[in-house]
Amino acid sequence: MPKDATGILSEIKRTYLIEKLKSGLREDGRKLDQFRNFTVEENFVPRAQGSAFVQLGRTKVIVGVKIEDGEPFPDTPNLGVMTTNVEMLPMAFPTFEPGPPNEDSIEIARVVDRGIRESKMIDMEKLCIEPGKKVMIVFIDIDVIDFDGNIIDACTMGIVKALNFARYKPDPEGPEIALPINNHPISVTMVKIGDDIMCDPTLEEEQMSTARLTVTMTEDGKIRAMQKGNFGSFTVDQIKYAIDMSERVGNQIRENILGEVK
Repeated sequence: MPKDATGILSEIKRTYLIEKLKSGLREDGRKLDQFRNFTVEENFVPRAQGSAFVQLGRTKVIVGVKIEDGEPFPDTPNLGVMTTNVEMLPMAFPTFEPGPPNEDSIEIARVVDRGIRESKMIDMEKLCIEPGKKVMIVFIDIDVIDFDGNIIDACTMGIVKALNFARYKPDPEGPEIALPINNHPISVTMVKIGDDIMCDPTLEEEQMSTARLTVTMTEDGKIRAMQKGNFGSFTVDQIKYAIDMSERVGNQIRENILGEVK
């Protein structure tokens, strides 16, 4: 959770939320392994080569994809390039400030980027036009326009949707083609409150939590990335429980936003 959105929960509210958890339900009536209602709309920005709008509860993000040719990195001359940027707009939350990306934006971008990159969602070798000289570069820009918890998963949903529907021209005179997509990674972020592990935390649940764990998996059931946040800890059994939740919930999310992926 962004540090400038920590806030302070009243002791009365904190006690109420903890008592509610004892019944296996959260304040909004969800079970611990249940996501909020969400929608993911592709081609939200008409002039982008790929885009998506995500509303996860009251959290809203817009993802835009731009694809153009450029030079590869010297150590990967035969691979295309992907770069991810997250900007938390001042209108998204009262304490968010304008300016260059802060450490929170950078951390979120890195966690989201790692899940997409390590899953090899895009076949980067197929984005190479001329080894060492010319490759396609995929720029992913994310704007957080309303924040009520769980930016990481909202961003990942949007990226997967936007990349899956993105089209570009490797040859300016040629037809538009789709990106070479290998799989569809989905991240599931969970927080720990007391001894309870729950996914898709709201802002208040993030404020109460002592630890965060994001697990990104693909449809083949393989873990592609994991990232722990906050200062608390997880036991081995809690991590196993979180991985199981991530696979089960992630499959539901994937089918919801993309349909059944073969």
